[in-house]
Amino acid sequence: MENIKSILVSGIAPMNDHAANRGEKILGNASSIKRRPDGKVYISGQMQRHVIFSAIERLNENHNGTYVSNGDGPSTEIDKDLRSDLGGFLDTNKGGYSGRRTAPLTATPAVALEESSIGTDLLVRLKMDVTEGTKDGKKQALAVNEYSTNDKILMNFHLDVGAVGVIKTFEYENQYHIESNYESKIDDDEHARRVNLFLEAAGSMTDYANQARNAVSGEMNKVLIVLDNKLSRKAIRYFHTDTSETEQKNILAELDDRKAKYYLGDDTTEDGLTVAKAFQEAKKELTKKSLYRPNYG
Repeated sequence: MENIKSILVSGIAPMNDHAANRGEKILGNASSIKRRPDGKVYISGQMQRHVIFSAIERLNENHNGTYVSNGDGPSTEIDKDLRSDLGGFLDTNKGGYSGRRTAPLTATPAVALEESSIGTDLLVRLKMDVTEGTKDGKKQALAVNEYSTNDKILMNFHLDVGAVGVIKTFEYENQYHIESNYESKIDDDEHARRVNLFLEAAGSMTDYANQARNAVSGEMNKVLIVLDNKLSRKAIRYFHTDTSETEQKNILAELDDRKAKYYLGDDTTEDGLTVAKAFQEAKKELTKKSLYRPNYG
């Protein structure tokens, strides 16, 4: 196999009695759960990126001064700020292309495989002291929240390995673009560490918003991990309900033809690898193969 140029993680996570991504309050005080016109609950791509960066932050533990900035204030220091590096940034004050950096880490919205069944939950704010006239007293409040009872959620994450830790710069002459250059901000060891962080974080999805009191997990029970020698996201179709067994076989055959490495994990059967084993085998392979980095010239 050639150098690893991209990593794709596609998987299915069972979610029960959840509201992993709430929407607007469209019916008075009723907090709605996000769902598509076909009735399938979905989790926005923004939420998926939030969760994976929360996992990266937890796994990173301020390693050598690196950190994950808050989503509302990423820096442009990709040598230290992992959100800035993996998530990209846009600094409109710099002008031109110099202030924009495309994200190496991308995610699709996570969507239920089948139409979801929605329930409602009545929330009550308990008011034990009913003494009238107290300035700080709050009235008893009622709120209705929607939740989805039982979903199998398909989620996908992709990493452009060569773009990690790198800034692409441009040279102009008389307003004509004449040259592009790559500037590396991290060494090879840190580059490999960040790639491994991505893979480990993709299997550790737990920090969904609006779930501070509820244990909602995005950890997968089926997964396809692809260590690819080209930039490709074609395998995100593998678990889709519209994908036939023939198309699944052809997707894997295409990977075999170009000698890409892939790992299928399934916790629902005794055959083959479990999800945990698939991640373990993929991480072992990362230590054996070279990770692609652009020519800095």
